[in-house]
Amino acid sequence: MKSLWLDRVSAFRSDDLPEDKHFDTIVAGAGLTGLVAALLLSRSGQKVVVFEARTLGAVTTGNTTGKLSLLQGGALSALRNQYSLKVVQAYVEANRTGQAWLTQYMEQQSIPFQTRTAVTFATSDDGGQRLRKEAAVSRDAGLDVHFSKDAGLPFPVVEALELEDQAQINSMDVLEALAKDIREHGGLIVEGVQVQNAGSGQPMDVTTRKGTFTADSVVVATGTPILDRGLYFAKLEPNRSYAAALRLPGDATIPTGMYLSMDPPTRSQRTYPTPEGDELLLVGGYGHPAGRAESPQAHLDALLGWARDNYPGAEVTHTWSAQDYQATNLMPFFGKLPRGHGRIFFGTGYNKWGMSNGVAAALSITQDILGGQSDWATVIHHRVTSPQGAAQAVRLNAGIAKRMVEDKAKVRSNPEITDETRPPEGSGVVGMYKGEPAAVSTVDGKVCRVSASCAHLGGLLTWNDAEKSWDCPLHGSRFTPDGTYLEGPATHNLQKTVGKEQS
Repeated sequence: MKSLWLDRVSAFRSDDLPEDKHFDTIVAGAGLTGLVAALLLSRSGQKVVVFEARTLGAVTTGNTTGKLSLLQGGALSALRNQYSLKVVQAYVEANRTGQAWLTQYMEQQSIPFQTRTAVTFATSDDGGQRLRKEAAVSRDAGLDVHFSKDAGLPFPVVEALELEDQAQINSMDVLEALAKDIREHGGLIVEGVQVQNAGSGQPMDVTTRKGTFTADSVVVATGTPILDRGLYFAKLEPNRSYAAALRLPGDATIPTGMYLSMDPPTRSQRTYPTPEGDELLLVGGYGHPAGRAESPQAHLDALLGWARDNYPGAEVTHTWSAQDYQATNLMPFFGKLPRGHGRIFFGTGYNKWGMSNGVAAALSITQDILGGQSDWATVIHHRVTSPQGAAQAVRLNAGIAKRMVEDKAKVRSNPEITDETRPPEGSGVVGMYKGEPAAVSTVDGKVCRVSASCAHLGGLLTWNDAEKSWDCPLHGSRFTPDGTYLEGPATHNLQKTVGKEQS
């Protein structure tokens, strides 16, 4: 699957691996957070390099739905259940600051985007009740929201909450402009270089797959931190969700707002005016915890079925998926990474609202490095985790521990893997091979056998039948059929030699 945004002829070309070994700041990850931070630091005169394990925007930023909105479903009322109004207001101000910076940047760089009304809608009485609570918290937090009975959708809604003057973007247009700007200010962006570790010296040794570099500061902008300091993988729940672009029949009416359902399953909608002059409808949702769905393809099929029911005659042009991380305490993490001696910075846990949260994190990180801090960041940094947030972290990790035990027993009861194991095309199986868990798949006629133990903490991998990948149900690391790292907290590929030595 390839997203609408990534299906393009890109003008971007990677810089060569630098001969210089020292930089003021090394940024890990060429998504929105990483590139905004790199640009701001480059503008300040710093010598900056961005190392990207895959390609520009390959992970979350290139697979977003591209909504830049302060109306975020039920996010504010969920936060208010755990925090004071002052903290919720700081969260809104952080997102407002991120949104304002990005819209101003797009205007300055002549990057096309569209101003739209954001709409959260309810299709049940229970959803309507929760929507009214969201409206009350939103107003208390300073958002000028209002209700509407006619959301302009082709199906009935109980109630709809609207916020005008929000934005929808093409995320790869933004990343390519940022990349060009970074280079104009002397920065480098190198694809295919995975950061694996950072030391504690001064300057810090930064270990990558292609050598060791040094830096005075490191920014970890990798979706979920690839450094385990602070154990943030245990404070985040990875979720995968699905999206599709649809071309509607010529006589069809396309809703013009940016929509999100309050009731589960999540259903998202927005439009996209193509460079060719027509307009596509983008739908999304139907997510699940990463690595834990029996069939991710079934979730995508459910999304497409819902779309076709409500938009008869729709032609699917693209389908894709993205992974987002939700903090157990619901508040994004950003700032100084624990045990990083004040020189390693990170951002994570944007909970599907990375277009504004990701920019806000980059702005705050840059201020930390260059000096200064905003009032909203200070409030968020000094919040106290609520009992609900702490309890959710306990539940999450207890569930992970239980899963590990169950999976160890399950893999031994699965059919044994042999040298002749060849799953049907497009599928993968796990089982014991010469005393060790093995994962075997067949994709495009090629059979691959790799270790079934995640390269992060050893979780038993599951097959993703939608994206033809091996996904970890513990913390969301993902790998190609041949074991190559895709995303998540792992820093290594899967072992390709499986099986204990036979005596």
